[in-house]
Amino acid sequence: MSLNKEVESRLAEAERLVQQLEALPEGNAKRSAVGAIEALLALHGEALERMLGMLQEQGQQEVIEQLAGDQVVAGLLILHDLHPVPLERRVRQALDKVRPYLGSHGGDVELLEVRDGSVRLRLQGSCDGCPSSEMTLKYAIEQAINEAAPDVVAIDVAGVTPPKPAAGFIPLTQIRPVNQPQAAPQWQEAPGLLSLEPSAVKGASIGGVRLIFCRLEDSWYAYRDACPGCQGSLERASLEAIVLACPGCRRRYDIRHAGRGLDVDSLHLEPVPLLLEGEVVRVAVPAAAAP
Repeated sequence: MSLNKEVESRLAEAERLVQQLEALPEGNAKRSAVGAIEALLALHGEALERMLGMLQEQGQQEVIEQLAGDQVVAGLLILHDLHPVPLERRVRQALDKVRPYLGSHGGDVELLEVRDGSVRLRLQGSCDGCPSSEMTLKYAIEQAINEAAPDVVAIDVAGVTPPKPAAGFIPLTQIRPVNQPQAAPQWQEAPGLLSLEPSAVKGASIGGVRLIFCRLEDSWYAYRDACPGCQGSLERASLEAIVLACPGCRRRYDIRHAGRGLDVDSLHLEPVPLLLEGEVVRVAVPAAAAP
């Protein structure tokens, strides 16, 4: 679930104005402006709390959950500490969402602890110690957690802790994922993949990035279209069982285990997170590459 362009534009403008306000020298004008904004936020928080209370009194729990499922509404509820779903449950739901992707690469993730807004995880299987672990964390796990729980302030996975974002006096960034920079990858639809035959390889450009897609039974995989051995295209590569062979240099890679090299250990395909949601296949490609 992503924010539409209009909301993104409004958030960006609000954050720009807040940054300008923070940059002003200390004085009565700045204190008055900050005080006015804080009073307005407090009023909005009181109104939201009363609205939720009315819905609860009327037994409209389903409506409350629908509201909390909207990213913008959820962000405002989190901003005022009113989100009806506990943080740990939202984190667990996010991890459940990416487990099929991790499992398709022979990996998994374990939730160790949620405390004071910080989440501790452990990568398992092929994700543990794999050269693509950092990518898997950044693009798949972090993306899912940030969408479901933007109030998470830090994520610690297998000893790798992303930097904690700087906090402003008005946490408007809680409306969008707080750990996701502007240039973070975006989930984009990859059309036509559901018709891909088993053991087939298909090339496509998604968001300006050339990718190859492979299907093994009921699992789909996405990789950058470049052999790490010869830098040639893999679109015409052969796929037998779980082994993808480059048509140029014939080096082989394990598709199921994050593209590990079978001939040279140091060579490794670059996997791209792929999620199947109903009848839609989405991949995470760098936002900077999008047209």
